[in-house]
Parts: sequence; structure tokens; C-alpha cells
Amino acid sequence: MKTPGKMFFTVAALCVVLAVMAGVTSYSVTLYRLFCAATGANGTTQRVAVDDAARSDRVVTVFFDTSVSPALPWKFAPVQRSVKLHLGQDALVFFTAENDSNQDLVGHATFNVTPEKAGSYFKKIQCFCFTEERLAAHQKVEMPVDFFVDPRLATDPNTEDVHEITLSYTFFHSMKPEGATDLARFASAPADAAAGGKLFAENCSACHGLETSKIGPALAGVVGRKSGVVAGYPYSAALAHAGLVWTAVNLDKWLADPQMFVPGAQMPMRVNDAVQRRDIVAYLQSVSKRGS
Repeated sequence: MKTPGKMFFTVAALCVVLAVMAGVTSYSVTLYRLFCAATGANGTTQRVAVDDAARSDRVVTVFFDTSVSPALPWKFAPVQRSVKLHLGQDALVFFTAENDSNQDLVGHATFNVTPEKAGSYFKKIQCFCFTEERLAAHQKVEMPVDFFVDPRLATDPNTEDVHEITLSYTFFHSMKPEGATDLARFASAPADAAAGGKLFAENCSACHGLETSKIGPALAGVVGRKSGVVAGYPYSAALAHAGLVWTAVNLDKWLADPQMFVPGAQMPMRVNDAVQRRDIVAYLQSVSKRGS
């Protein structure tokens, strides 16, 4: 027969066990998320402060997929459907979110990558995921995601067949709206020359150098310069005689639709997104003294 003292310690021990089990249950979602973030399990991407990886010759295509819970009346979509990049190359992409309702709402985004075995090699520098985000009634914003794919993906035998990766986001109605950050910070964000430099490297540098001409003319000092004046570059007749000065406004119009802005121009590329154009122009302004 147990003494009262032994019974007390037995009951106390059981209470401790139950308390621990209750605590683990309460935090199981958080613990599982931390486990996935640390290991890349379940296609969970990794978070890093900067891209310090060496660029690899291997190229992968990253696709973007979005969805929204039926309980959240938002539109949510990628600005670009995919990007092709070298392993180790920093990429900046944008997603739009729009609140279709008549009230401010708080959403919460989750994400994963497929194939799941690529999760530990997908490194995010900047992201709006796993935070409570408030979007005002009928407001629309563009949200950046800055990432790279670790070059070690190329040395892992388990991922040697990975040439395409899909990054998927889902926005849910938040159950904990208190303390949410405001997505309006993206709508009111000033031009970002650093972001523009990344966008220039991804979208423009194949055709334009800063100091040297490639398929297109050199662009150092382009802001404030007259059109058609880079020595030795074979401009189209339309651009050579356009008589433009490359102000920030004219560069934005040019990037939006070159052939509409200067009929007869030969540049085939357009930058449809206004935020990306703004940041690219800010970058060109930041290097404008190089060619002056």
C-alpha cells in the first residue's frame, strides 16, 4: 500500500507530465515550423541575411504559384510567372495583393517549394511570409521577395535532376490579427536603387553594360543625357533623331513601351511593372555620374 507521501509525488509527477504534453501540443505547429525551417523538410525554404554564395554555371527556372483561402476576399498573384537564374544569383521578384472587401483585413501567408528536396537550398533574404499582414479595404500593393538558390544544390546527388523549382504561397485569413504589420508600407515605399540594381542585373545586363555597349548602348550617365549620342553605337534612325533627353520620366515611358514612346525604335523589351521601372530608373540615376 502506498504511503500518502508516495501518492503525492506520484500525482505531482503525473501533473508535470500532463503539463509538458499540453505545452508540446500547444506549440506543436510552431515547433514543426521551426523544424522545417531548420531542415528544409516539407519543402520549407531557408532564411538568410545576405546572398554570399558564388554564382554557378548551372541554371534553374523558378516558377511562382499563388492561392487564397476562400475565407479571405483578396486577390493575390505573382507579377512574373517565372524567372531563370544561375545557382547563387540573387533574384528580386514581386507579388500583388488586393483587398476586394469594404473592410481592412489581416492575412497570413504560408509557403513551400516543390520538389520538396530543393527546400533546403532555396534561400530567402526578404519575404512577407509567416507574418500577420494588414491590407486596407480596396487597397492594392506589390510585395517583394528576394531569394537565391544555393549552388550546393548542384553537388547533391539527390537534386542532380532538379532544373525547375516552384515557389508556392497561400494567403489565409489571420486568426491572430493583433499586432499585424501594414502592407501599406510597400505601397508607399520610396524608389529603391539597390533593388533596381538587382533588377537591372536580371533583366537588362545581357544587352546593356554600364561602361560598355553590348546589344544596346552603355547606360552609365544615361540620366540627363541626350538620346542617340553614345559614340560608336549603331542607333536606329528613329532614336538617333528623336531629340530626347533621358529624364526619369522619359526613361519610365521608354521602359514601359519603347516602340510606342519612340515609333520605329528597335528595343523589343518592355518592363510592365511600374514599381520595377521606378527602381531601375533609381538605379540608373545612382550611376549617372559614371558616364558624365
